[in-house]
Amino acid sequence: MFRTLTALLLAFLLAPAATAADLTPIGPYRVGFHVRQQYDRARVYQHARSPVTAQLTSGDRARPLQTLVWYPAIGTGGVMFYRDYATTVATEEEFSRTPDQVRRATDLLIDARASGADGTQVLREMRSTVRALRDAPERPGKFPVVIYAPSNSAYAIENTDLCEYLASHGYIVIATPSLGTRSHTVTADLESAEAQAADIGFLVGYAHTLPQADGSRIAVVGHSWGSLASVLAAARDDRIRALVTLDGSLRAASDYVNGGPRAARYVSPERLGIPLLYMTRLQDEGTIGTELLARIRYTDVYLATLDAANHMAFSSWSLRMAPDAAFTGGTRAQAAQAYGAMAQTVERFLDARLKGDAAARRQLDEALAAQRPPAGFLSFAVRRAASAPPTLDTFLDQLGQQGFEHIGTIYDRLHAQNPDLVLDPLQTYDWGMKLLRERHAADAMRVFQLGVHLYPERFEFLYDGLGQACEAIGERAAAIAYYRKALALEPTQVHAGERLKALGVL
Repeated sequence: MFRTLTALLLAFLLAPAATAADLTPIGPYRVGFHVRQQYDRARVYQHARSPVTAQLTSGDRARPLQTLVWYPAIGTGGVMFYRDYATTVATEEEFSRTPDQVRRATDLLIDARASGADGTQVLREMRSTVRALRDAPERPGKFPVVIYAPSNSAYAIENTDLCEYLASHGYIVIATPSLGTRSHTVTADLESAEAQAADIGFLVGYAHTLPQADGSRIAVVGHSWGSLASVLAAARDDRIRALVTLDGSLRAASDYVNGGPRAARYVSPERLGIPLLYMTRLQDEGTIGTELLARIRYTDVYLATLDAANHMAFSSWSLRMAPDAAFTGGTRAQAAQAYGAMAQTVERFLDARLKGDAAARRQLDEALAAQRPPAGFLSFAVRRAASAPPTLDTFLDQLGQQGFEHIGTIYDRLHAQNPDLVLDPLQTYDWGMKLLRERHAADAMRVFQLGVHLYPERFEFLYDGLGQACEAIGERAAAIAYYRKALALEPTQVHAGERLKALGVL
């Protein structure tokens, strides 16, 4: 009898659990998985003395960024179990741990999770296989990059199912833990959010070192607090070309991005001119923190409400590890179904906006036109961009398309939209001189003309530059007039005086 019970118990514990395939369908590519332990040595993480023992810290004090990479693969690699993902938690801050220390730390993590009434659920999950293959050979080719930003203090493995799913559809997905400024615990303030945003920036740089990665196509997917960090990162780094927020803290932490006194000043509608998928659950929190969404007007903003009762539906770690009692307002199976819908919509959005996939774009547009949300969603809408963002990039883009003869009109229009878009006089002079050196005298003349238009009675060097451009295109009389204006503004202007002498008028 005892043997029979034992056999039944083992069969129950070893039975297939809710695997990745239960949450998300598999894509056409095999998935490889790497763990890379690296430091951001531009930032300090460890205190000079331990905040626990007050003893001097030994070892590397730089910010540890254990980096998990999922990627399209070929061939075979090491078969992985969900427990293999759990082992990465032990080395998120301490890279020097021995295999035995990692094993014991992982056992403690699993025991803590399995100590409740649903311990068998946790143990079965840990024994389940995952779709990723450890260190499988990379598939040749170039693939867009998705950086995953976990929620407040969360592990890098918070959303392995989503990461695997996107990799199986042709993305390189990179994640690192959500760390505070000096410890794993994130404090709910702007400094911690900016620390995670800097981690995202570090991963953007790391992506450019990967042979498979297409550095011109990078998106960030952020969950909860990580979505706040992703917005900060995108506002500072225009290499990020698309954003996805999963039930994000843009609501609860809106003070940091709403333009108010506590907000990061660099977060502005003009600097967030990239497609955004804003995904939330049942709207039981009202419109708290939607100020940023209302202000974003220079890009398409997709607004999606998932048919899910709680926050856990956006995290596969929570779906796998949380006790049944945590699924208030629904069941684990219902939350898993919502998760799959979420993952497919994220992929469709990224395919459309990062890959330029016409079929994916058409699916989104058809759902919007028919006012029919995708399966698993209660609502799905889009707010279209009013115009291109009035930024320096847009200025240069329109200048390249229309020509330098329209520089004044283009600048005045964009500056009226965004008063912060200002050409500095030294920047203008340097621009014009570079054009002169590259033998684009006519374009240089128009740049200097814009400069003297913006600063008509100041900065004699702009008039001197305009004189040089006029000389270069053979307009002697105009050059003389501008050199004289430069001397009138600054009698000690050496170059203008020398040119007037050379031209025989001084």
